[in-house]
Amino acid sequence: MDSVYLETTVIGNIAGRLHPDPKIAARQQVTREWWITARARYDLYVSEITLEECGDGDPDAAQERLDLVRDIDLVETSPEAEELAELLVSRLAVPASQPRDALHIAIATVNALQFLVTWNFKHILNPHLQTKIVNTCREGGYDLPVICTPQQFLETENDSS
Repeated sequence: MDSVYLETTVIGNIAGRLHPDPKIAARQQVTREWWITARARYDLYVSEITLEECGDGDPDAAQERLDLVRDIDLVETSPEAEELAELLVSRLAVPASQPRDALHIAIATVNALQFLVTWNFKHILNPHLQTKIVNTCREGGYDLPVICTPQQFLETENDSS
Protein backbone atom coordinates (compact mmCIF):
# COMPACT_ATOMS: atom_id res chain seq x y z
CA MET A 1 0.00 0.00 0.00
CA ASP A 2 1.08 3.57 -0.61
CA SER A 3 2.31 5.52 2.41
CA VAL A 4 0.47 8.78 3.15
CA TYR A 5 1.41 11.53 5.60
CA LEU A 6 -1.62 13.40 6.93
CA GLU A 7 -1.00 17.10 7.47
CA THR A 8 -3.22 18.77 10.07
CA THR A 9 -5.54 20.59 7.65
CA VAL A 10 -6.83 17.23 6.42
CA ILE A 11 -7.81 16.16 9.94
CA GLY A 12 -9.41 19.55 10.54
CA ASN A 13 -11.63 19.08 7.50
CA ILE A 14 -12.86 15.70 8.70
CA ALA A 15 -13.76 16.77 12.23
CA GLY A 16 -16.44 19.21 13.33
CA ARG A 17 -19.56 20.68 11.79
CA LEU A 18 -19.80 21.72 8.18
CA HIS A 19 -18.60 25.28 7.66
CA PRO A 20 -21.17 27.89 6.57
CA ASP A 21 -18.94 28.95 3.65
CA PRO A 22 -19.96 26.69 0.72
CA LYS A 23 -16.38 26.41 -0.61
CA ILE A 24 -15.03 25.26 2.76
CA ALA A 25 -18.02 22.95 3.28
CA ALA A 26 -17.35 21.35 -0.12
CA ARG A 27 -13.72 20.77 0.88
CA GLN A 28 -14.90 19.16 4.11
CA GLN A 29 -17.33 16.89 2.23
CA VAL A 30 -14.64 15.75 -0.22
CA THR A 31 -12.20 15.09 2.62
CA ARG A 32 -14.77 13.09 4.54
CA GLU A 33 -15.62 11.06 1.44
CA TRP A 34 -11.92 10.29 0.90
CA TRP A 35 -11.50 9.41 4.59
CA ILE A 36 -14.15 6.67 4.39
CA THR A 37 -11.79 4.41 2.43
CA ALA A 38 -8.39 5.99 3.14
CA ARG A 39 -7.53 3.65 6.02
CA ALA A 40 -8.18 0.60 3.88
CA ARG A 41 -6.38 1.93 0.80
CA TYR A 42 -3.26 3.52 2.34
CA ASP A 43 -0.74 3.22 5.15
CA LEU A 44 -1.51 6.46 6.98
CA TYR A 45 0.93 8.39 9.15
CA VAL A 46 0.91 11.45 11.37
CA SER A 47 3.68 13.13 13.34
CA GLU A 48 4.01 14.71 16.75
CA ILE A 49 3.58 18.12 15.11
CA THR A 50 0.27 16.91 13.61
CA LEU A 51 -0.87 15.75 17.04
CA GLU A 52 0.20 19.05 18.64
CA GLU A 53 -1.71 21.07 16.05
CA CYS A 54 -4.77 18.81 16.31
CA GLY A 55 -4.72 19.39 20.08
CA ASP A 56 -4.80 23.19 19.76
CA GLY A 57 -7.93 25.30 20.11
CA ASP A 58 -11.32 24.44 21.55
CA PRO A 59 -10.93 21.41 23.85
CA ASP A 60 -13.96 19.54 22.44
CA ALA A 61 -12.92 20.11 18.83
CA ALA A 62 -9.33 19.19 19.70
CA GLN A 63 -10.47 15.93 21.26
CA GLU A 64 -12.52 15.09 18.18
CA ARG A 65 -9.48 15.67 15.93
CA LEU A 66 -7.21 13.62 18.21
CA ASP A 67 -9.77 10.78 18.31
CA LEU A 68 -9.68 10.64 14.49
CA VAL A 69 -5.93 9.99 14.45
CA ARG A 70 -5.65 7.88 17.60
CA ASP A 71 -4.93 4.66 15.70
CA ILE A 72 -2.83 6.21 12.93
CA ASP A 73 0.86 5.28 12.93
CA LEU A 74 3.22 7.91 14.25
CA VAL A 75 6.30 8.81 12.22
CA GLU A 76 9.23 10.22 14.17
CA THR A 77 10.62 13.72 14.00
CA SER A 78 14.29 12.99 13.57
CA PRO A 79 17.29 15.33 13.67
CA GLU A 80 17.47 14.84 9.88
CA ALA A 81 13.90 16.09 9.52
CA GLU A 82 14.66 19.09 11.70
CA GLU A 83 17.74 19.86 9.57
CA LEU A 84 15.73 19.61 6.35
CA ALA A 85 13.03 21.87 7.81
CA GLU A 86 15.70 24.45 8.64
CA LEU A 87 17.06 24.16 5.10
CA LEU A 88 13.57 24.66 3.64
CA VAL A 89 13.23 27.87 5.64
CA SER A 90 16.76 29.14 4.95
CA ARG A 91 16.30 28.57 1.18
CA LEU A 92 12.97 30.45 1.31
CA ALA A 93 11.05 27.38 0.16
CA VAL A 94 8.82 27.86 3.21
CA PRO A 95 8.43 31.23 4.96
CA ALA A 96 10.40 31.64 8.18
CA SER A 97 7.10 32.46 9.89
CA GLN A 98 5.88 28.89 9.18
CA PRO A 99 8.44 26.48 10.65
CA ARG A 100 5.72 23.91 11.37
CA ASP A 101 4.82 23.71 7.70
CA ALA A 102 8.48 23.17 6.85
CA LEU A 103 8.60 20.42 9.46
CA HIS A 104 5.55 18.65 7.98
CA ILE A 105 7.26 18.59 4.59
CA ALA A 106 10.58 17.50 6.09
CA ILE A 107 9.10 14.68 8.20
CA ALA A 108 7.24 13.18 5.25
CA THR A 109 10.30 13.59 3.03
CA VAL A 110 12.97 12.22 5.37
CA ASN A 111 10.79 9.23 6.20
CA ALA A 112 10.42 8.50 2.46
CA LEU A 113 6.63 8.54 2.54
CA GLN A 114 5.08 8.52 -0.91
CA PHE A 115 2.43 11.19 -0.40
CA LEU A 116 1.85 14.24 1.77
CA VAL A 117 -1.87 15.06 1.86
CA THR A 118 -2.81 18.62 2.74
CA TRP A 119 -5.24 21.48 2.19
CA ASN A 120 -2.51 24.03 2.99
CA PHE A 121 -2.20 25.95 -0.27
CA LYS A 122 -0.41 28.84 1.36
CA HIS A 123 2.90 27.21 2.30
CA ILE A 124 2.87 23.49 1.45
CA LEU A 125 0.91 23.04 -1.79
CA ASN A 126 1.66 26.49 -3.14
CA PRO A 127 2.50 26.30 -6.86
CA HIS A 128 4.85 29.28 -6.53
CA LEU A 129 6.90 27.45 -3.89
CA GLN A 130 6.85 23.91 -5.29
CA THR A 131 10.02 24.21 -7.35
CA LYS A 132 11.90 25.66 -4.36
CA ILE A 133 10.59 22.90 -2.11
CA VAL A 134 11.58 20.15 -4.59
CA ASN A 135 15.02 21.64 -5.20
CA THR A 136 15.70 22.19 -1.51
CA CYS A 137 14.77 18.60 -0.67
CA ARG A 138 17.05 17.37 -3.45
CA GLU A 139 19.84 19.61 -2.13
CA GLY A 140 19.34 17.92 1.23
CA GLY A 141 19.61 14.51 -0.45
CA TYR A 142 15.92 13.59 -0.45
CA ASP A 143 13.09 13.06 -2.91
CA LEU A 144 9.98 15.05 -2.05
CA PRO A 145 6.78 13.02 -1.68
CA VAL A 146 3.90 13.83 -4.00
CA ILE A 147 2.03 16.67 -2.33
CA CYS A 148 -1.70 16.60 -3.03
CA THR A 149 -5.17 17.14 -1.62
CA PRO A 150 -7.72 14.50 -0.61
CA GLN A 151 -9.75 15.68 -3.59
CA GLN A 152 -6.93 14.81 -5.99
CA PHE A 153 -6.65 11.38 -4.39
CA LEU A 154 -10.39 10.84 -4.62
CA GLU A 155 -10.50 11.90 -8.28
CA THR A 156 -7.70 9.51 -9.22
CA GLU A 157 -9.21 6.70 -7.14
CA ASN A 158 -12.48 7.11 -9.00
CA ASP A 159 -10.65 7.17 -12.35
CA SER A 160 -8.85 3.92 -11.60
CA SER A 161 -11.92 2.07 -10.32
